Parts: sequence; structure tokens; C-alpha cells
Amino acid sequence: MVDAWTTSQQVIDITGVTVTDAQLGQAQASIEMFSNRIYPDTPKIRARDLHWLGQAVAYQAAWEAGQFDLATRMDASQVQQDGIVATLDDRAMSLGPRAKQALQRCSWMRSRTLHVRSPFEDGQRGYGDPLADSSDERFTWTSMGGGA
Repeated sequence: MVDAWTTSQQVIDITGVTVTDAQLGQAQASIEMFSNRIYPDTPKIRARDLHWLGQAVAYQAAWEAGQFDLATRMDASQVQQDGIVATLDDRAMSLGPRAKQALQRCSWMRSRTLHVRSPFEDGQRGYGDPLADSSDERFTWTSMGGGA
């Protein structure tokens, strides 16, 4: 039995490809590397993310089973043969396309936009108009022009 987010039987069920425990362990290691999560941290991972990690391992195991010498191939971003040029993603030679899709569904892999409100937006926190003299409740207003 391999410590993985999926089983050999689930790989068959999901992909139709039979893999050995060794291949499943290799796929698990690949997904751990690309997901930046490790199997011992499984109790800390949400159920939805565990589902997608399991899918990623299954698809990666099936993809790796069909690859030749995955561990020693060169990293390439562009391949040219017979006048045809293919430009590849940075993970194209080491991560299966369906595994990549599954990983992109994990909560920490999606891009997020975080809007942090300024305390002056919409008069929040009692500041009112930030340009009005009355907004400086804690400070006495003095002219910046010097003088009296």
C-alpha cells in the first residue's frame, strides 16, 4: 500500500489505466512537488482539495505510465521538428495535462484578488471625508505654510 491521495484501483476507475504501486508512488511524489502539499499534511487539507489532489495523482500516474524516461528528460520550452515549432508550458514535459487541470482546481492554486479597504473609503470608521478638516479628530489642524 502506497501513501497517496488515491489508490491503484481509483486510477483504473478514473483513467482506465492500470498502474503499479511504484508508479502510483512516483505520481504522488510528482503531485506533491507541483502542489506544494505533502501527504503527511492530509488531515490539514480540506475535503474538496483532497478530491482534486486524488484526481491529479490518478491522472499523473496514468500519464507517467505512458512516458519514456520521465526522470532524466531535458526541460524544454520549445520543440522544433520538421519545420513545426511547439511552444510548451513550463510544466508540459513533467506534468500530465489532466493532472494540471485537477491541480488548478485546488483552492491554493487559483488566483485570488484581495481588496483591502482603506479606512477612508466610503466614510468608514467615522472618518468621513478624508479631505475635510473635520476628519482630523485626533489632531489639531495647523497650516503648512508656516507663520502664525
